[in-house]
Amino acid sequence: MKTRTPRVLVVDDEIETLKLLKLALERNGFAVLTAESWEAVQYNIERTYRQEKPIDVIVLDLMMPDRSGFDILRALQVALVPLPPVIMLSAVTGIEQQIQARDLGATKYLTKPTTPTKLIEAIKEILRRK
Repeated sequence: MKTRTPRVLVVDDEIETLKLLKLALERNGFAVLTAESWEAVQYNIERTYRQEKPIDVIVLDLMMPDRSGFDILRALQVALVPLPPVIMLSAVTGIEQQIQARDLGATKYLTKPTTPTKLIEAIKEILRRK
């Protein structure tokens, strides 16, 4: 029986970051969706729902222009039941933000700059536990 390719949604307002992470994740066997805004997140959720291809992990930037990563995480809790594991990826290193991310249901909090390798390791760890 063929195993399904894990699907990762990467949310970041920096287009270059999205391109880099998409390339690195695809090279490591992941199907990758990208979103640079809340509207793009909604589009990807609707598309995956229609195609019956669920999102396995979400990588979410905290500092977004239209809504904060926290606001997006709250909205995702309503839009995706059950909520897939969420990795917050942010340049914000404060412990308060890390605690708030955990309290809102984030599985992991990685600080920028990070390497694609560390992110891939975090995703694989989460998928093993799932």
